[in-house]
Amino acid sequence: MDLSRRRFLAAGSGIAVAAGAVACTADAGTAALPRPFDPADWASVREQFPLTREVRQFSAYVLAASPRPVTDAINRHRAGLDHDTHAYLNKEAGTAEEAVRAAAAEYLGGRAEDVALTDSTTMGLGLLYAGIRLLPGQSVLTTEHDFFSTHHALRLRGAEVRRVRLYDTAAAASAEEIVSRLKAGLTPTTRIVAITWVHSVTGVKLPVRAIADAIAEHNAVLPPEQHALLCVDAVHALGVEAATPADLGCDFLISGTHKWLFGPRGTGIVWGREGAWAATAPVLPSFSGPAFDQWLNDTPAGPTTAEVFTPGGYHTFEYRWALAEAFRFHLAIGRDRVQARTREQVQRVQDEIRKLPSIRVVTPAAPELSAGIICFDVEGLQPQAVVAALAAKGVSASVTPYNERHVRVGPSIVTSDEDVDALLSSLAF
Repeated sequence: MDLSRRRFLAAGSGIAVAAGAVACTADAGTAALPRPFDPADWASVREQFPLTREVRQFSAYVLAASPRPVTDAINRHRAGLDHDTHAYLNKEAGTAEEAVRAAAAEYLGGRAEDVALTDSTTMGLGLLYAGIRLLPGQSVLTTEHDFFSTHHALRLRGAEVRRVRLYDTAAAASAEEIVSRLKAGLTPTTRIVAITWVHSVTGVKLPVRAIADAIAEHNAVLPPEQHALLCVDAVHALGVEAATPADLGCDFLISGTHKWLFGPRGTGIVWGREGAWAATAPVLPSFSGPAFDQWLNDTPAGPTTAEVFTPGGYHTFEYRWALAEAFRFHLAIGRDRVQARTREQVQRVQDEIRKLPSIRVVTPAAPELSAGIICFDVEGLQPQAVVAALAAKGVSASVTPYNERHVRVGPSIVTSDEDVDALLSSLAF
């Protein structure tokens, strides 16, 4: 029986939707029309965001606003669902999610069928680390620098977990030291290597490609079922770094899309290398056609795919379906241009604050070991006091939510050169 996801979600509605029957229109008389979006113009990029101009936005990495094309898509889907829910669901359920996967694949490289959809980084990590099959005696290797969501997902899994420290001092970290320390932690029983591309506590960006090469060397003498799988939390790199999962050489890439990608809130992805999904089992029931057919016909489960790995249930569909526009927004600007713009501003901030005697920069200076996050300390002041002082001057920053606390800022595509000027001026304590 061929029962697609679309038919399953809308089962029982029996309603056909005429093309163009549901549309979301704006009242042209209520507001002036915005200028057409010019992705080559950074001022035009900034204009796509409704963020107040009274605050310099250097903390978009926590939870970001979405640009106009994304919010327009959210409103369009919401209007359709509110106008005639069953009919709109029947019309959009399959094609809209296929469009999200296709846009994600175009952005990430690879195939749409390699992308599973989630609601957050934490959900993706939990699903993946619970779903990777482990043989008796196989273990997990992670690092001391990973976030709660990785550590706790692995703890809930109940497997043997070993942690390594990749560097003692973030500012003095080197790619060679990081790779060497992680490689020393590998054993023939290591099945999962769980790392984070960019550490939000220090701003350190790991040399993932070099790590992947070291793991490939380790795997070369082992049978496939004993290969260590490289899993990368990419939430503070996706939307900043131009490298694709294939460039990184990882097996799985997990990320929320409501930070640097500026996607809808409550959205995320898990990308899996072709062939890697077979090492996993779904954790939650999927509403995919294959999963539903298996239930209807009482047939054995087939191989795991990203489609059946995607949790079923009814989601905030207007947000999930609008995620395609976030990927398209970045593609219109260009991944390389986004990375270059972010690095240009990061380098300027780093260079200038290093000249201030009261500031100690935690994040490495080398571009190959940093991305968008800059962490630093101000002599004689607690991080929270610094953040409060910046807020009083109209600059949004944050404190790292760890035992190791630093001031944290992040230039991005929503910060202008004038914003950087204001940040630097505000840091002259």
